[in-house]
Amino acid sequence: QLQLVESGGGLVQPGGRLRLSCSASKGSLDYYAIGWFRQDPGKEREGVSCISSRGDSTRYSDSVNGRFTISRDNVKNMVYLEMNNLTPEDTSVYYCAAEDYTGTYLDCQAYEYNIWGRGTQVTVSS
Repeated sequence: QLQLVESGGGLVQPGGRLRLSCSASKGSLDYYAIGWFRQDPGKEREGVSCISSRGDSTRYSDSVNGRFTISRDNVKNMVYLEMNNLTPEDTSVYYCAAEDYTGTYLDCQAYEYNIWGRGTQVTVSS
């Protein structure tokens, strides 16, 4: 069973940047779409960005479009989320997740993803 581990979270000032990484083990990411999601206590998990299995299709939520960039390196079995111009509203626990799907159409809905990492905390504060 594929396993995912997130890293790269931390404390950053408003306007700053972070790069989150999602590493996979016990399997190859080649046949999985990958999504980054975030969730605050008491709230639903929000799709931040998703990328197709071959990296030829991406999707972003309106709140991060233009500031975040998702990418992947299937050779290294890694997916990244570059986050720029961070605001306090970006504070959350960020999760990466995998969906066994090789198409290019992306909904980036949490219910479609069945393999999840444990999350990494991102805090944006001065």
